[in-house]
Amino acid sequence: MARKSFGPKTWVYPMPVFIIASYNDDGTPNAMNAAWGSIGDDDKIFICCDKTHKTTDNILKRKAFTVSMATESTMVSSDYVGIVSGKDVPDKFARSGWHATRSDLVDAPLIDELPMSMECEFISYEPKTSALFGKIVDVKADESILTDGKIDPKKLMPITYDPIGHRYYGLGEPVGNAFSDGKRLK
Repeated sequence: MARKSFGPKTWVYPMPVFIIASYNDDGTPNAMNAAWGSIGDDDKIFICCDKTHKTTDNILKRKAFTVSMATESTMVSSDYVGIVSGKDVPDKFARSGWHATRSDLVDAPLIDELPMSMECEFISYEPKTSALFGKIVDVKADESILTDGKIDPKKLMPITYDPIGHRYYGLGEPVGNAFSDGKRLK
């Protein structure tokens, strides 16, 4: 099989579309779209969050943030909060049509229109690499996306980001069972 070389790129599939929410100095909610992130441990999340972002300033001051999964139904507003800076548009959260509920665990807003979120406490930030780490203290999910008490991807309808074509995609049908189907090769 011939392979074409592209050099070093940040092309990981699928890339989740995280919406990071925090409070501004005046207490108004703020949100940004961050596709570069991942789970770092059982209770930790990593997000690449440049020091120039208003959200980064907010998190460093408040020591808390929430991370929600962008969904198919919120794709336009989720993209909007990623292309407009909170430094230029202080009410971008309101312009997106979103509403906030204060987390009861961390000093950050939950976005009512995004049905799944992680409430996080700040752990550390490295300005040279833009590496933001948070401790996940709770995951909350709206009852509307649950099936048999578990988060149902077909109901959540999260989107992923294609870093090559700069497009968002929904999830397809399941193709197998994790930690099970491979047992056939034992």
